[in-house]
Amino acid sequence: MNAIRLLEGRRALVTGASRGIGAEIARAMARAGAAVVLAARDEEALARVAAEIESDGGRAVVAATDVSEPEAVERLVATTLDALGGLDIAVNNAAGGGHGPTPLTEVSEDQFRSALAISLESVFLSLKFEIPAILESGGGAIVNMASTAGLEAVGGLAGYVAAKHGVIGLTKVAALDYAAQGVRVNAIAPGPILTERLEAAGEDAQRAAADAMPMRRIGQPIEVASAAVWLCSDQASFVTGTTLIIDGGKLAGVPPFTRPR
Repeated sequence: MNAIRLLEGRRALVTGASRGIGAEIARAMARAGAAVVLAARDEEALARVAAEIESDGGRAVVAATDVSEPEAVERLVATTLDALGGLDIAVNNAAGGGHGPTPLTEVSEDQFRSALAISLESVFLSLKFEIPAILESGGGAIVNMASTAGLEAVGGLAGYVAAKHGVIGLTKVAALDYAAQGVRVNAIAPGPILTERLEAAGEDAQRAAADAMPMRRIGQPIEVASAAVWLCSDQASFVTGTTLIIDGGKLAGVPPFTRPR
């Protein structure tokens, strides 16, 4: 099979697909041959991504959804089944809520709960409704979006760090619970990626982030998307319960004190 059509004929659902990494994953899945349902709260942004996919010859369905609400997630999976006739792949990328850099004791309960509701509980809800649908289709693959902050804490980000650590734990549990039934569940942990938030932070912030990476650059959304496609393809058929780190080597350790020219 042509490498760029790794997902030919598959039916995929991507949450948080209106922009950034989620949108790029949706595009990459469509290019790889999957029909894709796009979910997020911003219906207009989803429509733009869907139009791009369809203009490139792919198939995309828009489903505006608040993934923090159980009934909404249940409807989303039902919509996917109606639109595509089944579900083989899910990427749970939606995230949000929480707070900016804040010492832990100054974080409000509502701020902390909002991070857990959107970035962690939504993944639980998505898994809860996606897994039965994938089982009905005969098995498939799920990717949950974690972060390097799910493996190494970042000061001041109590809500985000707790949520992303939780995503990795949920990934392992789901993988163990359904491995024998043909459902693979993995996570991706990106480091600094050039999304809208980092673009808005300006060149100085981007340069500082790049300088902190052993590869001396920040990542691109397509690099995360390509990993998601691979994890959902048959090429990763013996991979489950793992977290794939995409961070330019940041978590590998301390780079040399003197860099060769």
